[in-house]
Amino acid sequence: MPVGTLINVAAVLIGTTIGALAGPRLPGRVRTTVLASLGLATIAIGIRETLATNEFPLVLAALLLGAIVGEFLDIESWLVRLGDTLQRRFAGHPGDPVIDVEAPELAEPAEHRSRFSEGFVIASLVFCVGPLTIVGSIQDGLGDPELLLVKSGLDGFASIAFAAVYGWGVGFAALTVVVLQGGLALGAGALEGVFTDPMLDALGAAGGIMLLGIALRLLDLKEVRVANMLPALAFAPLFVWWWG
Repeated sequence: MPVGTLINVAAVLIGTTIGALAGPRLPGRVRTTVLASLGLATIAIGIRETLATNEFPLVLAALLLGAIVGEFLDIESWLVRLGDTLQRRFAGHPGDPVIDVEAPELAEPAEHRSRFSEGFVIASLVFCVGPLTIVGSIQDGLGDPELLLVKSGLDGFASIAFAAVYGWGVGFAALTVVVLQGGLALGAGALEGVFTDPMLDALGAAGGIMLLGIALRLLDLKEVRVANMLPALAFAPLFVWWWG
């Protein structure tokens, strides 16, 4: 496994350990504020990524098509079930919701899922959505881990904050990082030079819109099924390439 991906995984696991151990010691109002801060920061990153492209109509088309395909595939339900399975396997009990009487807004969302699974899904999306994942993984596979080292630092701090609220489920997002980034790094030779700057900008814009959906969940404003939009990350650069 390329070194950048290994360091990224280690950063997520270390950050999760710190956050999960410290989280229960924090008052509910502190965890609520941490979650709100993460939501606001995610909005800022999402807007920045979205504004980078000059091909927004193509990104919008990719997002709509990706959402339709993702809903038919029901990707989010697969991820939630995977999170529940991981909890039963490693935590030794089913994925019941954890309700904080000091912070009831941290209780189970409208669709049934445990906080463990919610942390797994949200962390997986945040850690793996965006052009830094694609470009960094390809460069890592070619022997240059610099971008993934930067991403590792960002993911490490984010995992501390997420784990303080959602617990150990955040750490299992490292599996998603291994599969996605590791796969891209191992296939770096074939992928080198495939993505042009406009294609990466479109991918980043699609990811930015998805980050805005994640922010709505973090701020408890709307239960957006962001994982069902994941096909848009493939469609956006493909549409830009096709448009030419």
